[in-house]
Amino acid sequence: MAATSNQRLLSLDIFRGLTIAFMILVNNPGSWATVYAPLRHADWHGCTPTDWVFPFFLFIVGVAIPLSVGRRLELGDPHSAVLKKVGARTLIIFALGLLLAAYPKFGMAADAPLLKLHYTLLATFLLAIFFREVLNQKQFGLPGQQRLRRILGIAAIITAAFMVVLGFFAYDLSSLRIPGVLQRIALVYGACSLLFLKLGRKGLMWATAGLLLLYWALMALVPVPGGYPPNLEPETNLGAWLDRSLMPGHLWSQSKTWDPEGLLSTIPAIGTGLLGVLAGMWIKAERDVYKMLAVLLATGVILTAAGLIWDPLFPINKKIWTSSYVLYVGGLAMLFLGAVYWLVDVLGYRAWAKPFVVYGTNPLFAYLLSGLLVKTFASIRWETEGESQNAWGWLYQYWFEPAFTSPYNASLAFAIANVLVCLGVVWVLYWRRVFIKV
Repeated sequence: MAATSNQRLLSLDIFRGLTIAFMILVNNPGSWATVYAPLRHADWHGCTPTDWVFPFFLFIVGVAIPLSVGRRLELGDPHSAVLKKVGARTLIIFALGLLLAAYPKFGMAADAPLLKLHYTLLATFLLAIFFREVLNQKQFGLPGQQRLRRILGIAAIITAAFMVVLGFFAYDLSSLRIPGVLQRIALVYGACSLLFLKLGRKGLMWATAGLLLLYWALMALVPVPGGYPPNLEPETNLGAWLDRSLMPGHLWSQSKTWDPEGLLSTIPAIGTGLLGVLAGMWIKAERDVYKMLAVLLATGVILTAAGLIWDPLFPINKKIWTSSYVLYVGGLAMLFLGAVYWLVDVLGYRAWAKPFVVYGTNPLFAYLLSGLLVKTFASIRWETEGESQNAWGWLYQYWFEPAFTSPYNASLAFAIANVLVCLGVVWVLYWRRVFIKV
C-alpha cells in the first residue's frame, strides 16, 4: 500500500541508512593511496558508485518532504508555522556544517595558550546539546528529566556565549570552508520545502526542468569573466569563478580555487531534491502499489537514459553537479528506492535491513559522529623518532596494515571498522528509542 500521513515508510529509512553507511565508508579509508576504484570519486567527468552517494541522500531528503512537511499541513498547521520550522531546520543544518568545518581547533594554532580552554568549552557545548536532545524524547518526560533538559540547554547557551567571546581573541576563521555537504543539504532542503509549499506537482516538474536547463545554459553558454569562453574545466568554469569571487579563501582546502559544493552547482542540486519530492508525492498519493512501483521504476529508467543521452553534450560530472548527472543519478535513486520498497514494504523481507534502519533513523547524527571521530583522532598528535604521528594514522598503521597482505584490503577494513563503530553508537540510541532530530 502507499504511504499515508500516519505510516512511516520503512523502505525510505533503509535506503537512507544504506546511503549514510556508504557515505561514511567512502569518506574514511585507511589510506587514500590504496582505495578500490569503485570507492573513489571520478577524477572529473564520469561517475562511480561513490558519486551516487550524495545525490542519493539529497533525493531522499526530497522524498521525505511530502511525508513530513505534508503531514504538518494535513494536521492543520498554518503555512507560517511550517515555514518557520523549515527555516529553523535549514539554519541549524547549515550551522552544523560550519561547526564540523571549524572543528576541532577553530583555526587556533597547536600551541595557542587558550587551546585547552577552547577544547573544554567545545566539549561541554557538544555534550550539553547531545544530552539535551536525548532528554527531548517522549520517554524522558518526568519533571526531573525535563528540568535537567532545561539546565543543559542553558549550559549550552552559556558555553556558546563564552566561545563567541573567546573567538574574538583566539579563533582564526579566515580560511574556514563555507560550502560543504551539510550546508548543501540545508540549502536543498530549504529550497525544496519552500517550492513544495508553493507549487503543485506540475509546478514542481516545471521548476525541476527549469533549474536543470538554467544551469546548463549558464555553464555552457555564458562566457566566464576574465576572458575565458564557456567551459567545464575545474578552475575556469563559471561556478569556480563565482565561488572565488564571493568566498575567496573559504573554499575546499584540496583545491582552494573551486568547491564541489559551490554556490552555482547548488541550483541543479535543488533539482536532485525536487526529483525526490516528486517521487515522494507519487508514493504518498498512489494507492495501487503495483501502479506506484511501475511508474516509479519506469521513470527511473527514463531519467537514467536521459542523463546518458545528455552526457556527450553536458558530461555527467559530480564535482560540478551537471544537469545530466542529476537525471542519471536521480533515475538510479528511483530504481534503488523502488527495489527496496518492493523487497521491504511489499514482500516483507526486513531482517537483512536492520542495521540500515538503525542508521536511517539517526542519519544526520551518524554523519556528524563520523566526522567528529575522524577529526578528533586526527588532532591527537605526538612525536615518534622525530616524526609527527596522529591517533587516526596510528590505528591504521599498527592495527590494520599488519593484519592484511593487501594494503587495499587493509584500507577497506579500516573504513568498514569506522562504519561499525558509528553503527554501534547509533544502535544504542535506537535501542533506547532516541532519535536525534533537527
